[in-house]
Amino acid sequence: MQRLIDHEVLQMAMLQWLGSKRFLGSLAFGEGTMLRLCHELPRYSQDMDFWFFKEEDYEHFYHRLYDALAQDHDVTSAQNNSYSILVEVRRKKRTAKLKIEIHKALALPGTSEEKIAFSPHFPTQVLVRAFTLSQMLKNKVLALIDRGEIQDAFDLEFLVRKGVALNLSERQRGKLINRLQGLRKEDFEVKLGSILLPEVRDYYNQQGFADLEKKLSFEQCKK
Repeated sequence: MQRLIDHEVLQMAMLQWLGSKRFLGSLAFGEGTMLRLCHELPRYSQDMDFWFFKEEDYEHFYHRLYDALAQDHDVTSAQNNSYSILVEVRRKKRTAKLKIEIHKALALPGTSEEKIAFSPHFPTQVLVRAFTLSQMLKNKVLALIDRGEIQDAFDLEFLVRKGVALNLSERQRGKLINRLQGLRKEDFEVKLGSILLPEVRDYYNQQGFADLEKKLSFEQCKK
């Protein structure tokens, strides 16, 4: 657990650094790490994902980011491919690495908002632009259907419990239910259990995503 806490401290430090270097003004924060740091998602997350909020020259942005990172971090990997900018950094050699992906897509108007990122393990809060919970639900529905990862199912249930409306087609509901029913005991105990906060781990090991399945089945019946 301490390893996960230390990694979260590294994520917060990176957000603070990106803000101090004026990179955050062009980016929208998303995925599980955003839900964790901005909405207290009760699981830890490894990578940091961003989308562009403002139009940028991707080539220029990449080189500006790389040069700035290289001055203050050990850059272990950097790629500027067709779909995203990928960098992997660490504070110094032989310490934990942090992967950052900046997707080369523009966040649509109305899909992001200003939020405060914070952690109980980090002394400073950071102002970010993050995807709205409604947009995150749409993203997580597509991710769970496409990848079938248990982390996406956990995040989707979290969003539904936060009161975000599903508004799904019957086809989407059916695919989501199939994905949930295909999860194994090992997925809960190992994949999910290793990143959950201790206070919810036993619940998910015993109950799985029963609440989310009921919600999806109920909405399907209403149709």
